[in-house]
Amino acid sequence: MTLATDSAAHTFELADLVDLERYPIAEPSSPRYVATVDAARRGLRSLGCAVLGGFVRPEAVRVLNDEVLGRKHATHYSTQIINPYFHTTVDPAYPDDHVVNTFLERTSGFIPGDAWDPGCATDTLFRAPEVARLLADCLEIDELHCYDDPLAGLTANICDPGQQFTWHFDTNDFAVTVLVQPATGGGVFEYAPDIRSADDEAFEAIGSVLDGDGSRVHSLHLRPGDLQIFRGRHSLHRVTRVAADSCPRHAAIFAYTREPGVIGRVARTRQLFGRVLPTHEQAERQRVRSDTLLD
Repeated sequence: MTLATDSAAHTFELADLVDLERYPIAEPSSPRYVATVDAARRGLRSLGCAVLGGFVRPEAVRVLNDEVLGRKHATHYSTQIINPYFHTTVDPAYPDDHVVNTFLERTSGFIPGDAWDPGCATDTLFRAPEVARLLADCLEIDELHCYDDPLAGLTANICDPGQQFTWHFDTNDFAVTVLVQPATGGGVFEYAPDIRSADDEAFEAIGSVLDGDGSRVHSLHLRPGDLQIFRGRHSLHRVTRVAADSCPRHAAIFAYTREPGVIGRVARTRQLFGRVLPTHEQAERQRVRSDTLLD
């Protein structure tokens, strides 16, 4: 099957994008669906991560990558020296050698949500109710809603040659990504699962990872079309530096929330996208935090 990349000329169906024989996401009572959910739950419970290999059809992966390439001009690239909490300045409340005052280079880019055309393949996959239901079942929650943030709901992370996304935590409880184009050198996803909790920052353990202790670190060599579900709020993670002679690494990021109408935080939004919208500023004034972690 050959898929058109112009969403104006092609209406994408779920069968165009997802390997429905392997993942019958429209049939939640089918044995293969149940087996997929059971395996994902085991991975999420034990390691905070699950991978649905080959979730996106090979033909569709090429379409997704063409859509990334067509929007790459909208990428916001930034180089920052950050700690794992996305802070960029020294905190005098902590010693100089503390993990809070340990800063590493982050170089990468994000294509913002308002660059995607409604109905394009990437948008269709993100907004498919069947996909949201599958993810909710894997995460063992009642339902999921597409992240309503106009910039951070549907994005793509771009790591060009020489770039990396250093060790950090997410502000959301979980993240969903589809690897669209892997790097040919470097660009490996690494993580330390559940290294902190809502009531324990675990500074010593985090510091060990930053110092190079790999005993708690897992590496994922993802393939194009693999869908990853990851609990990034409590798991330290990074994408290693892409080799100078590699092709860029492209990953679509699908953000969902338990409640509808959620908007991202102003500080993190500005760091990732270089701007905020009035929607973000209004949401910030009304925000109630769910934990007291540094971020």
